[in-house]
Amino acid sequence: MPWMETCAVTERMRMVLEWAKGQLNKTELAEFFGVSRPTVDKWLGRYQRLGLDGMKDLSKAPSRHPNQIPLEICRRVMAFKHLHKNWGPRKLRAGLIRADGLACWPASSTIGDILRREGLSGRRQLRRRVPSYTEPFAACKEPNDVWCVDFKGHFRTADGCRCDPLTLTDAASRYLLTCRVMKNTGLEATQRVMREAFEEYGLPAAIRSDNGVPFAGQGVLGLTRLSLWWIKLGIKPERISPGSPQENGRHERFHLTLKQETASPPMGTLAAQQRRFDEFQLEYNRDRPHEALGQQSPGGIYVRSHRAYKPPPKEVEYPSGMLSRRVQEKGEFYWRSEGIFLSEALRRERIGLRQLNDRYWSVEFMHLHLGLLDGWRCCLVPRRKEAMLRASLDRCSASAALQQSNDPTEV
Repeated sequence: MPWMETCAVTERMRMVLEWAKGQLNKTELAEFFGVSRPTVDKWLGRYQRLGLDGMKDLSKAPSRHPNQIPLEICRRVMAFKHLHKNWGPRKLRAGLIRADGLACWPASSTIGDILRREGLSGRRQLRRRVPSYTEPFAACKEPNDVWCVDFKGHFRTADGCRCDPLTLTDAASRYLLTCRVMKNTGLEATQRVMREAFEEYGLPAAIRSDNGVPFAGQGVLGLTRLSLWWIKLGIKPERISPGSPQENGRHERFHLTLKQETASPPMGTLAAQQRRFDEFQLEYNRDRPHEALGQQSPGGIYVRSHRAYKPPPKEVEYPSGMLSRRVQEKGEFYWRSEGIFLSEALRRERIGLRQLNDRYWSVEFMHLHLGLLDGWRCCLVPRRKEAMLRASLDRCSASAALQQSNDPTEV
């Protein structure tokens, strides 16, 4: 015969039944069940109030929650989330504070708990992180120090048309300057859109891009007609290392936001897609908080450049001590009747030749050093040898200057 099993709830019910028979008083009940007299009083009192249900263990959870978020606040958080589906808890809290002018909204972690409880978000998947590379952004301290430009990966609208969005942002303030639907990535269309941005916002000190067309080419220094136009305007072209999008990480991360907000799914036509880009640009610059800006919007940081756009000079002039040559249509210039190729991007432009000694000349365009000309052989010195040769020339010049300063015949 198996052992008879019992539990505390069963024993309490037996005690109540014995009490109901009227044969034992409370002291005898306490002695029979091996408990104290106050315990008997407790359970008999609960039986009189709640019946047999009172013999069960009650929940130990507090009946009041003084820190519980009011239901109205939860509803407003969820409504704001539905308006901005891709915003996280931090951006939502900053947006709610800005909308109402109040700072009494729950903490970002609490807003995250509300969203997860309602099934509006999930926990971010943990991934292995590497140390961030910040060197290329060291100069991005003020608006218009550096602009970032790129073509977001192309996609097709619902009617089958190809869309190549051209995006232009300010690196310091994250301000979206341009987001334009492009049918191709050609020079003329790109230059036209950038000219409009220059006329509206002024000129930056530098523009950072990748190594794709039309920002970089295969000629000398990777110049293209577009980057040459920037140089003539006084803008420094910056190109990230091949296969290193993290060097332009701010702009690449912006492209993810752009895709989530405007192209998932794409619109029906190119015109409708451009309208969606315009709506997003207004919201992104004016309303969307940015964590790197202390939850301010880009529009609250960005200011127009003090350098106004002016068409570049058609002809580049050089000092009187330099020779000047015209680059021909195929990208070459002539030295002693010999054609020396530079780059097709320089066609019809004037370059300068600065003499270093009786054999070598520095080939320059404005402030750019394009290469080293060997005047005897009528060719450019290979890049791998140029640095060593220039160092040797510098040492010779320094030695000659030192001898001249120590010559006692000099007055």
